[in-house]
Amino acid sequence: RRNRLCLHRKRAGRKNCPAPSRTGEREIRELSFLEAYPDWVCFLSLFALASGEKNRYNDKKGGGTMELRIAVCDDAEEDRTYVSGLVKDWAVQAGHQAEITAFSSAESFLFRYAEDKNWDILLLDIEMGAMDGVSLAKRVRKDNGAGQIVFVTGYSDYIAEGYEVAALHYLMKPVSREKLFAVLNRALEKRKREERCLNLELGGEMVRIPFYDIRYLDVRQNYVTIHGKSEYTVKRSLNEFEKELDDRFFRAGRSLIINLKYIRRVTKTEVSLSDGTLLPLPRGAYEPLNRAIIKHT
Repeated sequence: RRNRLCLHRKRAGRKNCPAPSRTGEREIRELSFLEAYPDWVCFLSLFALASGEKNRYNDKKGGGTMELRIAVCDDAEEDRTYVSGLVKDWAVQAGHQAEITAFSSAESFLFRYAEDKNWDILLLDIEMGAMDGVSLAKRVRKDNGAGQIVFVTGYSDYIAEGYEVAALHYLMKPVSREKLFAVLNRALEKRKREERCLNLELGGEMVRIPFYDIRYLDVRQNYVTIHGKSEYTVKRSLNEFEKELDDRFFRAGRSLIINLKYIRRVTKTEVSLSDGTLLPLPRGAYEPLNRAIIKHT
């Protein structure tokens, strides 16, 4: 404090300040740099933040560390502890940094989820207390379309309901170490893919739309509308967007691209999406679309 005060006194033209200590000299140099080059400090801080965000899912060839948040939700303490231990073993073996949190009920997870929705993988038991795992997954899907959901259960009666929440897999109890590791590897690959975004320049600003939020794109005259949580209309060709999107999207004729994840029913004349939207299906697109759905599943 004395050395910093002396620094300000010197700048104000005051004298009679004792010589600073070595520690004080270092503090003065640091303070002088912060005050003299605020733009550089800001740039370096932003660079560090951007690098950390970019590298969160950085998977270099031959491996790479990833930072993951994984939740294990099961009302049976023995199963919860066992699965959490397997997940920890998987993360260590794969060389990933994983924050693994165990929850004894759906309600306890939702309490945490209300504060922080940033979860990568959810391992959910189905039959739990007042709220079951399927109901919990439906609540999560309202806010988080990218997180990977895996049901861990002793019952096979709920498999059909997993399609409503885009569950990645069902694991039957007792959980096999090898099967769980394989499913976690799949979940991680899908999670990385879900990070991809469509970049649009609108009104002088860049808008990033996650692929998983896009339900479909259609053409009206020379304009393409991207239908997601919001709608964005730009003057570009559908061919340009098709090149930017990946294999989760299907081109149906000249004026429509559909995200396969949102398709719930297909007839020879129309496609029904999970939100109730009905889209006309061009002639000849029925069989190719069904093959794409099977391949993508």
